[in-house]
Amino acid sequence: MNVAHLPLLPDVFEGRESLVVLAPHPDDESIGCGALLARGFAGAGAHVICLTDGSASHPGSRQWTPRRLARQRRAEMVAAIECLGGSARDLTWLGMADSRLYQADATEVAARLEQIIEGHGARHVFVPAAEDHHEDHQATARFAGALRRRRPEWAFYSYPVWCRWDDPDFRQTATRHAPVCVPPEDLRDRKRAAIHAHRSQLGRVVTDDPSGFILPAGFIEKFVTEDEIFWRMP
Repeated sequence: MNVAHLPLLPDVFEGRESLVVLAPHPDDESIGCGALLARGFAGAGAHVICLTDGSASHPGSRQWTPRRLARQRRAEMVAAIECLGGSARDLTWLGMADSRLYQADATEVAARLEQIIEGHGARHVFVPAAEDHHEDHQATARFAGALRRRRPEWAFYSYPVWCRWDDPDFRQTATRHAPVCVPPEDLRDRKRAAIHAHRSQLGRVVTDDPSGFILPAGFIEKFVTEDEIFWRMP
């Protein structure tokens, strides 16, 4: 779908309205919303709220304790946001336990998110798709659902990450939601740089955990070269 033909709030996709992206982990913001954020930073404003500290990606490492890895991932996230045209001021780091968001109280988290988003004057919120299989993504979508009940006048959009990569039925899922497909256009290089700023997720930092997480090269290329996909949160 062409952005110009979007029937609901097209300005936010072109950077003309302030927005907030909820990222379960450092890197989700760049993968799913890199070009969207770059337009926002260059325009009406954008902010990223990272829920977890990202410390569970390499549990087998002895050199990189969870505390050390969390510091690294936060620094990488700031670098990624800078690649997209933002700064450290455009990040709120909640530092919740990675892979344990299911344990958090949705009402309490929603109240905290509401305060942050309201403080930035945004009314457009981008949330991981509930169809993503990672439990932290699903929990973030659940928090957003609780937030929407508090602020029904805000606009909520889903962005797919893992279901876009590993769900064979993704095309049917997306079609059912009437997605908005927004091409990165001249922002591809910025988005690629932002994703690559998350060096610990590319096998470039932690070297003593062969079973640790690494973003597949094909995954990165898919999200850099193809349109970003959004739909109104069901």
